[in-house]
Amino acid sequence: MTSPAAPPVAKVSPWRTILPFVVMGGLVVITGFSQSWNVAFAILNLSVISAIMALGINMQWGYAGLVNFGVMGFTALGGMAVILIAADPVDDAWAAGGAGVLLGLLVLIAVGACTYALRKMLGGWIKTAVTLVVIGAGLYAASTFFGPSIDRIEDINPAETGFLGGLGLPVLLSWIAGGFLAAGAAFVLGKIALGLRADYLAIATLGVSEIVIAFLKNEEWLTRGVKNVIGLPRPVPFETEVREEAWFEQLQATLMMDEVTLSSLVVKGAYIVLFLIVLFIILWLAETALRSPWGRMMRAVRDNEMAAEAMGKDVKRLHLLVFVVGSGVIGLAGAMLTTLDGQFTPTSYQPLRFTFLVWVMVIVGGSGNNWGATLGAFVVWFAWVQAEPVGAWTIDLLTSFLGEDNPVREQLVANAAQMRLMVMGLVLLLVLRFFPRGLIPERQR
Repeated sequence: MTSPAAPPVAKVSPWRTILPFVVMGGLVVITGFSQSWNVAFAILNLSVISAIMALGINMQWGYAGLVNFGVMGFTALGGMAVILIAADPVDDAWAAGGAGVLLGLLVLIAVGACTYALRKMLGGWIKTAVTLVVIGAGLYAASTFFGPSIDRIEDINPAETGFLGGLGLPVLLSWIAGGFLAAGAAFVLGKIALGLRADYLAIATLGVSEIVIAFLKNEEWLTRGVKNVIGLPRPVPFETEVREEAWFEQLQATLMMDEVTLSSLVVKGAYIVLFLIVLFIILWLAETALRSPWGRMMRAVRDNEMAAEAMGKDVKRLHLLVFVVGSGVIGLAGAMLTTLDGQFTPTSYQPLRFTFLVWVMVIVGGSGNNWGATLGAFVVWFAWVQAEPVGAWTIDLLTSFLGEDNPVREQLVANAAQMRLMVMGLVLLLVLRFFPRGLIPERQR
């Protein structure tokens, strides 16, 4: 199969990489002075998280040519890990139905193990018949444990809890767990779907992501469903805690800012430092892998699968590996996003934000280049956030001659939020026209 990516350019100037980041930094600083530093810091936080998601997609698409339209689902699984690991356990719910849920899970694990063993031991129609019987009996047995237990759990103070809660561990551990949870789901999906053609793989990953979101919305015993889980632990102190520190009073006196604004900036700044550390670690690992023999092998597989197979490479195993790793990175970003929000909201996971925009980031930045994917995340998210206020200002300026009560002007100003979609399309068109390989294209190594 031929490469889905454009051929790499022969040489890229170092300034081609450095200058766009300098420009983006300048735009963030301008935002801080012209709007507010709270807005600028919020853009930085979400840009860094989006950059990590874009790196996950770049590993799959840029390294191996795999089309993953299930970003939304892997992001949600990472967010769910924050609940499972960091949320406090609900003791009454565990006493009411925890044992039944654990028994049901053990039955499902036993069914999976038996199914795997039957595939190795039996053959032909006997294997199929016995496997179906085992799966049917296992699902029936699991439902007998799950059903009553789940009902009892969801009846425990449903206004505030109604779910099992988590393990009450440090929230940073949930980031690692989110990566592993998404990677595990990618392994199962990859074993089934990676043999499909690229367009069928895209459809399969999109469908699975919708199934994941539907599961999270309806299984209240696990995630409270559409009731949301709020008040999740944070790796940084709360604003009220920051205001009680002696150093904060000195800083406030030096900067002459009100304590609410300054405490918010301090907390957002702490998140920025923490998120940047994670981003640079992933960037370093991704660049090291890309420069290694493994990276050269993955690009060779991407460019010509048939030639790679003829050279003795196990293409499907390599695809599975990069699919699992990329999805794990996306899950890590999902856990970071839920931690930043302080709540888990299944209804907030939409394909536009968590699939389309991430893909636009990779395309705009430069597929196959980790720095390009990172830059694309900053550029696209900045444009996405600023499209509405700048669009409203532009519309207001261009229609000012119509008068305040003009219905055309009122309609245009009221729909300024829709400028985001037009701006995204315009950005994508301009980049594809003048930078077809992205702002920082893939380099020939």
